Amino acid sequence: MKKTLTLILIVIVTAALVYVLARFTGIHKAGFAIALNFLLMGGALMFTETLKSKLQSSYFNTQPWEAGGKIYERLGINLFRKLLVWVGWEKLGKVTKPVGKGAETLANLHYRTKIDELGHLIILPIVLVFTVVVAVQFGWAKAMPLLVSNILLNLYPVMLQRYNRPRIQRAMALSRRKLQAQLI
Repeated sequence: MKKTLTLILIVIVTAALVYVLARFTGIHKAGFAIALNFLLMGGALMFTETLKSKLQSSYFNTQPWEAGGKIYERLGINLFRKLLVWVGWEKLGKVTKPVGKGAETLANLHYRTKIDELGHLIILPIVLVFTVVVAVQFGWAKAMPLLVSNILLNLYPVMLQRYNRPRIQRAMALSRRKLQAQLI
C-alpha cells in the first residue's frame, strides 16, 4: 500500500511540476521542450526506482528483427553513441551502470537497460502529446523543439538499450560458461 501511494504521489508531483513549467515558460518555447524532458526523466527515474519491478515481460526480449542490431545501426545508433560520448553522458552513466566482467555486474547492467528503457518509454508518449498539442495550437514550427528533443532524448535512448541488451546477454552467457569451465 505504501509503495502504491508513493507511486501515485510521484505521478501527482511530476504532473504538478509539468503544469508549473508549462504555465511559466509556455509550451511553445524551445526551453520548455528540454526542461519538460529532464523533468519527466526525474519523475520516471523516481517511479521506476520505487516500482522495483523485475521487468520480466517478453517485451524486453530481443526480437528476431533486432538480431545483430543492423536495423539500429541503419537508424544511426552508432552516431548517437558517439554523441553521448562527446557530451559526456557516457561517463555519467558509468557511475550508476558500471561496466565490468563479473556476472553480478553484467546482470545489474542488463537490468539497468530495462529500467532505462521503461523510463524513456513512459516519457515518449507524454512528450508526443505535448508535441501534437503545440502543433495544433501554434503550428509545426513551434512543435519542432519538442519533436526533436523527444527523438534525441527518448526514442534513441530506447533504441540504444535495445541495441545494447543482446550484447550484454552474450557477455553474461560467456561469463557463465567460463565460470562453469572453472568448476569442472
